Amino acid sequence: MRWTAVAASLLAFLSVSGVRGQNGWSVTYLPSQICAIKGSTVDLQCNYTHPAREGDTVIEVTNRIWFTKGQLAAPVDLKADPDYAGRIEYKNGCAVAIRDVRESDAAVYKFRFITNHQSGKHIGLPGVTLSVSAVELQVVKRERRPSGTLAEMTCKSKCLPDRHPYIWIKNGQNVSTQTSSPFSHTFSFADRVSCAAAGHRQFPSPAVYMPNLPSVSLSSSGHIVEGDPTTLTCSSDANPVATYSWYKKDASGPLSKDSQLVFTSIQSSDSGEYYCKAENVLRIRTSKVVFIDVKYAPRLLSVALRPSGEVVRGTSVDLICSSDANPTAKHIWYKKNKPEPLI
Repeated sequence: MRWTAVAASLLAFLSVSGVRGQNGWSVTYLPSQICAIKGSTVDLQCNYTHPAREGDTVIEVTNRIWFTKGQLAAPVDLKADPDYAGRIEYKNGCAVAIRDVRESDAAVYKFRFITNHQSGKHIGLPGVTLSVSAVELQVVKRERRPSGTLAEMTCKSKCLPDRHPYIWIKNGQNVSTQTSSPFSHTFSFADRVSCAAAGHRQFPSPAVYMPNLPSVSLSSSGHIVEGDPTTLTCSSDANPVATYSWYKKDASGPLSKDSQLVFTSIQSSDSGEYYCKAENVLRIRTSKVVFIDVKYAPRLLSVALRPSGEVVRGTSVDLICSSDANPTAKHIWYKKNKPEPLI
């Protein structure tokens, strides 16, 4: 009895590990490596075999799954994997379709079938390796001109041979079909250019375009008071993604080479006109000017007498009170030891 139990356990292990192919249990993947264009549908296919009988049992397949996760003894069915929700379709035999394939789907996929025999489970090893590659557009040269930017671009995908033809697309319309040799185009501000592999028009690269007019936002929606933390943020839609720089009017050089200009404790001397620039390989664009008006309490209070000098009884003199403040301070006069204001 003990030997029978050990033998049964060994048989189950061999079946799951895929070693039993020579005894009629096998899975063959066709092909064993696949590279798919990002966004497309990819079919993983295989053939499997099993003995017609095991002892007195006529072998019938009761379940088929594909998986990438979990232990061999407890794999996670792709249909139950939330990363593939709504994208999996099992077909006849042991084929499976993965829709809207993503770069995160790159993995080794294995097929398992289960039969009505007590030890009739089989996983095909090593599996089929899926690679996923987006179609990539690169700007290799550019020349900025008054009329726009002349850009030389190439298109490629790791899943396709070097001489595979590509379709060039401007503002949604096909422009040219050619090999992956450079394609030239003079960009205006409204142009968006992308490319797609021939035969995969519905899965183009991200479009390349100049930065939109940068917009500027201020962290404070009310008055800016001296000492407050204040942040100016510059944003622009662009591809390739824009880099940013901040400037103050009539000041030399950029204040920051980041999308944000941060004042941890803003000062009255920071009042002024600011603007940002957004730049990618195609163009530089400058935002509208934003004025920062820093409010602060009265300071440097002083009193002056006019005319100055000795005051003669019966003459007229002016007492002048001044201070530095934003907004302008209102001044109130008092006489010493008199609690009521004079004016």
